[in-house]
Amino acid sequence: MRPLEGLRVLDLSRVLAGPLCTMILADLGAEVVKVEPPWGDETRGWGPPFVEGESAYFLSVNRGKKSLALDLKHPEGQKAVRRLAERADVLVENFKTGDLARYGLDYESLKALNPRLVYLSITGFGQTGPRAKEPGYDAALQGYTGIMSVTGDPYGPPMKVGVAWIDVMTGMMGALAVLAALWERERSGLGQHIDLSLFDVGLFALANLGESYLLTGKPPRRLGNAHAQIVPYGAFPAADGFLVLAVGNDEQFRRLCGLLGLPGLYARFPQNAGRVEAREEVERALSEVLKTRPRAYWLELFQKEGIPAAPVNDLAEAFADPQAQARGAVWTLEHPLLGALPTLANPLRFLSRTPARPTLPPPLLGQHSREVLLEAGFSQEEVEGLLREGVVRGP
Repeated sequence: MRPLEGLRVLDLSRVLAGPLCTMILADLGAEVVKVEPPWGDETRGWGPPFVEGESAYFLSVNRGKKSLALDLKHPEGQKAVRRLAERADVLVENFKTGDLARYGLDYESLKALNPRLVYLSITGFGQTGPRAKEPGYDAALQGYTGIMSVTGDPYGPPMKVGVAWIDVMTGMMGALAVLAALWERERSGLGQHIDLSLFDVGLFALANLGESYLLTGKPPRRLGNAHAQIVPYGAFPAADGFLVLAVGNDEQFRRLCGLLGLPGLYARFPQNAGRVEAREEVERALSEVLKTRPRAYWLELFQKEGIPAAPVNDLAEAFADPQAQARGAVWTLEHPLLGALPTLANPLRFLSRTPARPTLPPPLLGQHSREVLLEAGFSQEEVEGLLREGVVRGP
């Protein structure tokens, strides 16, 4: 058994935030049916890289699901989704606000058919407010929410995070919201509509920087790899690459200065607040010493002395790290076209019972259309009719 065994999820989402949310639920045991248009989720065409025509982007967030390729614009396709929603526990969608009402697939319409349905809507800006009807893209939301204003070199342009940061966090928050609503349903017997927006998640994730602005009224500035409230904290050059120092207290800074032959630096700046004020001077002094030796030399030395430090790895180095190997950071699944397919492991570890574990590989387009409809109670004749009319695409 896995934690969500027996839970039925109808996934009408596409691209990243919604599919990541439903993949997490699938990893935990939910049965997830991915409803995508006959031409497929957009990310099936996003690349390179492609392997045997399959997009790495799509493969990254769609394992564990069954693909039902269906035309939502066709009345028969809408009827089919309504029948599936009647028996679902959860529906996840990321259409623009109000779009699904045109098809009779909005929350109020489906609630009448299935009052226990937990319905998660993921949008750029939410169901209310002046931007509610606008589409939401991660890069745009990184601009709107201010994270780009505090990311990047202080003397360079604003910079977005290297992955679709807000999309990823929204997917994780979506899974959390669904689980909370399911727990509440145990008491009330009723589902509910969850309104989750990338904009809200992006603002929430500003964390200490957001709170600092609220308290002072001063927008934080870009600090590159540095920390707004801790010095030294960030990436520093060694002779052959970069390493990260994360010196979280004054005693660690004292030991660091001793190892680097900089007792005078500690004498001048024994407390973090003073180091924050003299950030550039402190970082420059440390950099001058660190770049005289290779990265491995410093990391071994710092580890022995209990000073938090790490290499700045590329992805090859990150996945080759012994810790990644020990923690099983990669799940390998058998894909019908690709054979052994490596995928990013779910980080949740249930040690006593009910582990998260890989199930189905990412599906081919429409791979499970017949199977899903037959399991939902459609007759063989109905399924053949939908396939014949082009409402459903299948093998």
